Parts: sequence; structure tokens; C-alpha cells
Amino acid sequence: MDTRTDGSKPIETDNDLLRFITCGSVDDGKSTLIGRLLHDSKQIFEDQMSALEKDSVRHGTTGEDIDFALLVDGLEAEREQGITIDVAYRFFATPRRSFIVADTPGHEQYTRNMATGASNAELAVILIDARKGVLVQTKRHSFICSLLGVKHVVVAVNKIDLVDYSQEVFDRIVADYTSFAAQLGFKTVMPIPLSARYGENVVERSAKMPWYKGPSIIEYLEGVDVRSDELSKAFRFQVQWVNRPNLDFRGYAGTVASGRINKGDAVVVAASGRATKVEDIVTYDGSLEHAEAGDAVTITLADEVDIARGDILVEPKARPEVSDQFAAHIIWMNDEQLLPGRSYLIRIGTKTVPATITTIKHKIDVNTQEHLAATTLHLNDIAFVNVSTSVPVAFDPYAENRKTGSFIIIDRFKNQTVGAGMVDFGLRRGTNIHWQPLLIGKAERAGLKHQKPVILWFTGLSGSGKSTIANIVEQALNLTSHHTMLLDGDNVRHGLNRDLGFTEVDRVENIRRVGEVSKLMVDSGLIVLCSFISPYRTDRQMVRALVDEAEFLEVFVDTPVEDCIKRDPKGLYAKAKAGQLKNFTGIDAPYEAPEQPEIHLETVGKTPAQLAKQILDYLVEHKIIGLSGEPLALAPEWFRGSDI
Repeated sequence: MDTRTDGSKPIETDNDLLRFITCGSVDDGKSTLIGRLLHDSKQIFEDQMSALEKDSVRHGTTGEDIDFALLVDGLEAEREQGITIDVAYRFFATPRRSFIVADTPGHEQYTRNMATGASNAELAVILIDARKGVLVQTKRHSFICSLLGVKHVVVAVNKIDLVDYSQEVFDRIVADYTSFAAQLGFKTVMPIPLSARYGENVVERSAKMPWYKGPSIIEYLEGVDVRSDELSKAFRFQVQWVNRPNLDFRGYAGTVASGRINKGDAVVVAASGRATKVEDIVTYDGSLEHAEAGDAVTITLADEVDIARGDILVEPKARPEVSDQFAAHIIWMNDEQLLPGRSYLIRIGTKTVPATITTIKHKIDVNTQEHLAATTLHLNDIAFVNVSTSVPVAFDPYAENRKTGSFIIIDRFKNQTVGAGMVDFGLRRGTNIHWQPLLIGKAERAGLKHQKPVILWFTGLSGSGKSTIANIVEQALNLTSHHTMLLDGDNVRHGLNRDLGFTEVDRVENIRRVGEVSKLMVDSGLIVLCSFISPYRTDRQMVRALVDEAEFLEVFVDTPVEDCIKRDPKGLYAKAKAGQLKNFTGIDAPYEAPEQPEIHLETVGKTPAQLAKQILDYLVEHKIIGLSGEPLALAPEWFRGSDI
């Protein structure tokens, strides 16, 4: 039955929506405040109230009183521990406004959850326990809110009843907080004393604090102006879908990210700079004369313009920056560490492109805001970094526009979101450095050599036989007048990569450099043989992405680790097992075997010559080399009979 506990009808409203977040330290009363807001604004059904009363007896922490926190703490683990560990979203409405509130966890280890809630919030209610004052976690959450562009803050000094509704305590806490927050750039900071448990200053103003003359929480939330922030910004429209139902209609669907647009207004495609005009603004209910921030519409244009998903339509006189490199703050949200140089995907607006974190400028201690040196990032770390994308992207600084200045980081192999970022500024390197057109290209260079350029990427454990097989293949190719270059993992560490060690970060950079060199050699028309353990699939995929399709052949030299240990030609396994060699693949560092290599060499019971012939046969079959007869037959006798 759709009735409230007082018998009233549900409120229907078409007023504007406020998204806000509650945050603060553990046990400051965030969930209780939301529960009280829902109850006192008549948002709880009779059956919900009945269930809440029963749950309060079983899980409650407020004695015989109803524990309103249980309305929000829906996870069983949260109820048993009495804490919030996930982000809980709730919708409610009053006659004046609609709200979506995100209740976020207070524990430090759930910082990524709190950041997720703050990323879409327009206002933050930061709760402070009146008995404890401003804590480290209060500062932590305030800093993250500031970093994520939240401009409006309510400082809710909760549990004021436990300090006898003291104005002195309230004033001291407010002074401490405003002194700290002065550097965070909040647009408004509204302090309110309250008791969420008893509803004092939550919906109705409390008679127990005659010294406080301001609004209750709900009164303030109903009246705070956050809408003007988006409307005052330059027009941005991120194309989500090209709508082409027939030959007579082409529209661009998406949501206006900021500003407003009218029929007939001039617009520019940010990336290409192509100018045109808005012909119509289409919705399901018909055409509009104008659209503004938050409106989901389809825009048609006066001219045929090359536009795809991910493009941005903008004002001609207020264009975003377009670059393939920018500086940004990022929050790392994955248990696996971030590695500079590793290839990820980033989604900025509706556009997804390959990208790498090229440099970690510094990590930020969010408790003290101190800048710390770092070579990698772990779960919940926040850092200032440089990002390089495979193609130029359009963006605004996050401080100017949250919609066009934010991005997420995606693991290319697992397709998981692993981080979130906020653009600070473009590095402009992509706009200052242009490709120099060349008169002779890869096809002409390869044509002179009568071969197709390709990277043969040999991967496998140390001692698997990669280098031996690669040497045989190269000599066979050389004897048949093919042009090659062999890059060996040990050799490049004497020159190009002599400054790198064997940590995970260094391994990624090692492969990145070799990949770039290999690409240059492919461009020169060579067959490039690369013999590297390269233990991570993501890094091998990064090299594959550097060249054209079919120019990267992954050769998996599949030798069981037990056999590699028995061979141990360099004595490395013995040292690793003795603890004298750290981060050794197969012992204390992982190896991620290829899942679909072009060439799979199972070495047990086979000679190097047989394995090399497998590769050469593949090259002939796929017309990478043109041969009559078997090139292996031209190899020296001692090669043909040798063991790995």
C-alpha cells in the first residue's frame, strides 16, 4: 500500500534535483542523519517503518530508540559492524526540491568508495562529532571533496546533545574547520549544529539551541543554489550516439554538460575545429528552442560534418583545449598497483582512447596534503601525474568544468575501472610537435627487401629457450637474404636500458622502450625478433598496439618452470631460490602466459631446429617471407642438431 506512516500521499515534484554526499569520520552519524531526513520528511512507508523497528532491536545501537542509520546501512556486513562500507544512494523529495543523497564510508580503506560518491555530488554534508571535533578523516574527506570539485559544504556538527547543546563547543569546531578549509577553495561553507538521533535542526529548527539563528539542514538544502554553476559555464555537448534512422535524418544524441544552446547558434567540433550551426534541438516530445545543462537532447546541424561518438560540440569563442598530453590528479582504485608506462584506456566524456601515465610527479598525503615522491601508486593513493593519450582529446581543466575535465582509467586486459582522474592543465606537447611527412614510407622500404615488416615477439620464462630459437630463426632468414634485427633482453640492458632494474615498474619501462624501438625498425621494413621474458600481458599488448594489425606476432616459448630450473643456464634460478635475486619471474614474480599467441611453441621433447622451423613455416604460410624450399636447410649443421 503506497502510504506514509502519517497516511499522507507521496510527494510529486518536478522541481530541480540536488545531489549531495554525506561524509566524515567513522561513527559521526552520517547514516543516522540520512535516516532521520527520510523519516522526518515523510519518505518512509509503513512496512519499511515496521521492518526498521524490528531491525533496531536486532542490530540497533541506540538502546530502545529506533536506529535510523539502519535505513541506509543495507549491507549485512555494515549492520553487523555498525559502519558504512559501500556507497548507499537514496532519493527523497520535499515540496520544494528533490534530492539524491550518497552515504559514503568513513574508514580510510574505503576512500575509493567515498570518492565515487563525491564525483557526482554538488554539495557535501561533512559531519563532525561534537565530542571529537575536527579529525584527520574530516580533513581527508574535505580534501577529496575539494579535489573532486564539490564547491558547497555543510559542516554538520552532530551529537550536539552529548555536549549539552554548547554554543562554545560549536563555535570552536567551526573555527577549527574554517581555518583548515580556507585553502580548499569551497564556494560556500554553512555550519549547522544538530542531533541526528533526536532530529534537532534536521528538518525542524531546534528549540534547544536558541543561540543558533540559522536554517535546519533540510531548509538549507532546499534553498542552496548550485544550478547556476553549470549554466554559467561555456556550452559543452558530448556526443554519445550518432542517430541515423534513415537517409533523411542525422542527429547527435547526448546530454548538455554545461551552458546552454539555442536553435541557430554557431557551434564548433572541438577536435577538428569544423564550424557549423544548430539546425534543431530534438526530444521525444518534439523540438525545443533551447537546451541547457542537464538536458538530454538530439542536436541536428546545418551542415554535413564528420562527427562520431566522443566528439564535443562547443562554443566557437570558448573552445576547450585539445592535446594528447595533460597533467592531472588521479585517485587509484585498484588492488593492483599503477605502473607508469603501462598502457591503459581512459574514458574522458564519451570518448575512450589508449593512454599511459608517463610520470608520477608526486603522491599526496591527504591527511597533511604533503607532496611525497613515488614511483607507483597503490589502492586509494592520490597523485599528480602526466598522462599521454594515443590521439588528441578535448578537455577543460576540472576546476572549470567537471564534466569535460574528468576521466576514468580502465585496465585494458581485465576491462575494469582502476582509477579516476581530474585534468589540471594541458601540456601542449601534442600541439607543438607535429608529424613530419616523409616521402618514403614503410611499404617502400619493405618492398626493397622483398618481405613484410613484422615483430616476432618471443616471450617465455628465463631459460625457456627464447634466445636460442630466435638466433636460429634470424640466421635462417639472413642466409636467405632477409633483413632482420634481433633485440635480446640481456643485450639491451647493456645500453638502451642500462638504467633500469627489475622491479615491476622498471620491467614495464623496459618493454615500453623496446616496443618503441621495434616500431621504428618495422617502419624501416625489417623483420624484428624480440626475445624478452615480458611477463605481463598488458605490456605485450602495449607493443602490439604500436604497430599495424598483423605486424605483431606473439611467439610463446612454452617451457615448464621445472624444466627451466633444471637447465638454469645462467644460475639465476638458484640465486632466486636462495633469496639472492629479488623479483625473479617464476619464483617471486608472476608470469602471465599468452592466451592466444600467433605461434605456440611447446618445447618439451623438441629440438630448437624443429621449433625454429615452426616459426619459419608460419612466416612462409602467411606470406611474410617468400621462399622456395626450407630456409632451415641452409643453417649450419651444428644449429640444426643443437639442444636449447
